[in-house]
Amino acid sequence: MATDDGDFVSNVVLVTVDSLRADAIGPYDADRHTPVMDDIADRGTVFENAFATGNWTPFSFPSIMASRPVFADNGRIGVAESTTLASVLSDAGLSTGGFNAANGFLTSHWGYDEGFDEFEPFVATVGSSIYSQYLATHPTVEAWLQLATAPVRRLGSWVRGETDDRPFLDTSRMFDVEHAATSFLESTDGPFFLWVHYMDTHTPYVPAPRYIREVSSDLLGTHRMLHAHTRTGLGWEVGERTLRDLRTLYQAAVRQVDASVGRLLDSLAENGLDDETAVVLAGDHGEEFQDHGHLAHYPKLYDELIRVPFVVDVPGADGRRVDRQVGLDAIPPTVTDLLDIDAPAAWSGATLAPTVADGAAPPEDPVVSVTVRGESVTTQPIPRSLDDGDLFVSVRDSEWTYIRNTDTGSEELYHRPSDPTQQTDLADDPNPEQRGVIESFAPIARSHAERLRATDGTDAAADVDGDVGARLDALGYK
Repeated sequence: MATDDGDFVSNVVLVTVDSLRADAIGPYDADRHTPVMDDIADRGTVFENAFATGNWTPFSFPSIMASRPVFADNGRIGVAESTTLASVLSDAGLSTGGFNAANGFLTSHWGYDEGFDEFEPFVATVGSSIYSQYLATHPTVEAWLQLATAPVRRLGSWVRGETDDRPFLDTSRMFDVEHAATSFLESTDGPFFLWVHYMDTHTPYVPAPRYIREVSSDLLGTHRMLHAHTRTGLGWEVGERTLRDLRTLYQAAVRQVDASVGRLLDSLAENGLDDETAVVLAGDHGEEFQDHGHLAHYPKLYDELIRVPFVVDVPGADGRRVDRQVGLDAIPPTVTDLLDIDAPAAWSGATLAPTVADGAAPPEDPVVSVTVRGESVTTQPIPRSLDDGDLFVSVRDSEWTYIRNTDTGSEELYHRPSDPTQQTDLADDPNPEQRGVIESFAPIARSHAERLRATDGTDAAADVDGDVGARLDALGYK
């Protein structure tokens, strides 16, 4: 896509944030404190109704990095047999760098290194250390350490004239990712594609104390961390106070990511790259705070897990907001279009570059998302094939959410404008309009399920190596 001076964008930075709800950042909720993301949104195109194609990372990322539905190519999670965005850009001559903050589902084991000249998932950094593994799986201990060291660190930062902008324990690998990305920018000549993935907003939420203070009116904000992690760590009932504390910690983690993104943008400017680099920001899925009875992101398809931020900032393009529904499978073809590179025919998504450039309306196609649920909502591990449970498919347009269990045929229907939290299921006693929506969306859900079931899922649950397995255990995935 040409900028206002007639040149095509030379570079793209894709920033993805794990477990980031749309309403967690300022562009989607004015009460949120995310100044860097606010600035990106003010300059760029905000897609107000962007939806992930799954409720957790391995179900969402095939669309983000390969514009393909999960399971579509071989019945398994990952992109090992898909044409990835990075491989297309690398073949076109771009330098490519990918840095993932230790999410075990975004590693070479699942094909996510394909096409990257530099790729580092930082998984071994966590998995090889018993100490780090222990802290990652015992957030209360980490919270106590953060609290105990906070006064000393604040004093030291004041003496050195620095800001207390980082956690004492970087178990989220935020600074590893940030430093790797900065080094890539400093050393890369010519056009590039850079992908960074943050994990701070994934459970457990252990942000630096300064960010807790920034998003909380409580002068003893750090103690909220201890209270929330103690109750959830011991399995106690999560009451209103604990829920508020968890939300505070989550928002503090969002603010921590926001600051890191700001430093990354500063690196672009310092290297003279900001005027020719498009920035794409997206969450891979959302996070539940008992919106439908649970915490984190169990296999459900409601908006708290499926509606995500999606912002595209292109130098020279006017800022705008777009309310038509879009899916994250639009990211790869949009990136290639911005760079004037042809997209593979196999990709499912449609480019949104014309929308970013001149406000052209996106396609009206409904967005389809999936999850697989075992015997109960909280069954672990995360399903890695269609054989691991019932396949749920949701279909969304600008107003309606339809959810179908394609194994049992059970249905749900929600009208989001009048029921934004999706609490009132209209499928059991629909009026003529609602019946029309069901009759329109049900075939889409069934067709998508048939498409996924037509793939070969042989060896779908193959064992992962020690480092990846350790990191998945640390994140709560067995």
